[in-house]
Amino acid sequence: MDQAKIRNVAIIAHVDHGKTTLVDQLFRQSGMFRSNQAVTERLMDSMDLEKERGITISSKNGSYNFKDYWINIIDTPGHADFGGQVERVLRMADGCLLLVDAQEGPMPQTYFVLKKALANSLPIIVVINKIDKPAARCDWAVDQVFDLFVKLNAPDELLEFPVVYASAKQGYALRTLDEKNSNMDPISEMIVSAIPAPSGSIDAPLQMQVNTIDYSPYLGRLGIGKVVNGTLKINRDIAVSRRDGSISPIRISKIFRFEANEKIAVSEACTGEIVAVAGMEDVTVGVTFTDPLDPRPLPLIEIDPPTLSMNFVPNDSPFAGREGKYVTSRHIEERLSRETLADVALHVQPLTEGVGYKVSGRGELHLSILIEKMRREGYEFQVTRPQVIMKEENGKQLEPYEELTIDVDEQYQGVVIEKLGKQKGQMLEMHNANNMAKLIYKIPTRGLLGFRSQFMTDTKGMGIMNYVFAEYGPYAGEITNRVNGVLIVKEPCTTVAYALFNLQERGRIFLAPGIDVYTGQIIGENTRPADMVVNPAKGKKLTNMRASGSDEAVTLTPPRPMSLEDCIAYINDDELVEVTPASIRLRKRKNGNWKP
Repeated sequence: MDQAKIRNVAIIAHVDHGKTTLVDQLFRQSGMFRSNQAVTERLMDSMDLEKERGITISSKNGSYNFKDYWINIIDTPGHADFGGQVERVLRMADGCLLLVDAQEGPMPQTYFVLKKALANSLPIIVVINKIDKPAARCDWAVDQVFDLFVKLNAPDELLEFPVVYASAKQGYALRTLDEKNSNMDPISEMIVSAIPAPSGSIDAPLQMQVNTIDYSPYLGRLGIGKVVNGTLKINRDIAVSRRDGSISPIRISKIFRFEANEKIAVSEACTGEIVAVAGMEDVTVGVTFTDPLDPRPLPLIEIDPPTLSMNFVPNDSPFAGREGKYVTSRHIEERLSRETLADVALHVQPLTEGVGYKVSGRGELHLSILIEKMRREGYEFQVTRPQVIMKEENGKQLEPYEELTIDVDEQYQGVVIEKLGKQKGQMLEMHNANNMAKLIYKIPTRGLLGFRSQFMTDTKGMGIMNYVFAEYGPYAGEITNRVNGVLIVKEPCTTVAYALFNLQERGRIFLAPGIDVYTGQIIGENTRPADMVVNPAKGKKLTNMRASGSDEAVTLTPPRPMSLEDCIAYINDDELVEVTPASIRLRKRKNGNWKP
């Protein structure tokens, strides 16, 4: 393949600004699919969790033809918790498409991904997406992006960034808002003209760094990366430089090029191509494939440190082993170590006290996605309350702070400001327009644990909150996680409607009737600060006498649904979340300060 005809582009943006939809349209209009071929929506979101949640969790590679150019596309996650993926894949790109919502403008994650792209000195094309929205503010969005470039000290040559206006959903793009067009060609033309061909020499010794890991059921682990120099051929002996500096010989058995969202086997890959390779069973992110006679390893990828940790421990509840396939600490260790090979932003270390592992990541969503993946694979275990990772500098304790951006109706801003004050948040900016308030806060990461569900309740589901890691700052003091106590099961039983009906006055119930529970399990929230031990199986006393007053109908309030994220955010330090393939339960620790 002609190196001058290759373009490697990463698509970066805030979550839900339309990256994956844009890739769909570029592939469809390039002629990569037959006219009668059924193509799924959000083609690149291949994981079940991605389809369910409508977000990109792991970066994907694809490519398409435009005229006589070969354009490699890297679709990246938009959520801050998966920022480690963005940092890695930018090594493969020679330029970026920065997508910005025409109505919302730059958001916190836009700041983060743009900062990483500028750090890699990548040329940037700004795409103002969703211009078909009734409330679109295209010129305002461009001005906001320019201000963001200036704020990040972008070099002068990058301040004159090219702009394309698009509606990925409708499938058209425009160079100016005045023109008419019915296809996405302006974006492809801009990629060809504004983003350079990959640098490197085909005659130099081989260099290819693995930036992403994929898995094939037939070939095992695949390493994905860009051939920086030289040529990669199958069945030829090469060397691998590992993260610890050691160099060992390997042989590549397969090379795959990306065409649309498919992998096509090829015999060789030249400088500038992005390919997946098989042949190294224990391939990890960051290793370099190089020439055995002249090894030249590429510098390791710098990844921002984790800010949040949780303990993963084997399940020791009375229901342990009933629903899971993999239940021992050895199974948990093997699965976690496998995850760290593909996700370098995740850190795992054994606990010094007791059996289990401390797992550190970028945020609640980062860790909860890992827990959900393990749960669906048949693993059964318990997790503790998330803890922020503190640092100590010059004798002072520092904790991570986030920059929180909130968009909310003006009628709810009072209660939101009050709640954020209790969470030690400091307001940085406040803007009011069109009966909407935009609040920007600097807040400790601890203050955001469990805040989202509370925020959605306070704003009647109409508020939008986004956050991104800002910096480490002084310890902000104690933050109360939960004021109310919980309702704890007294003895093993099956929940009964009559008992739950009488418990409704004492608190909010989490479970429906007819569910097996055990001693120490949490079935609801008390209305008072203290925990309460209850009997959810207490039935009605039967007599021969009937009276209208005592025979009232049992009317149950629907139980409060608790998702995995809700449970993780809800628990205190003396409580655990029991995770199995079939159930998610809350329970008190066995050595806690409660008594049945």
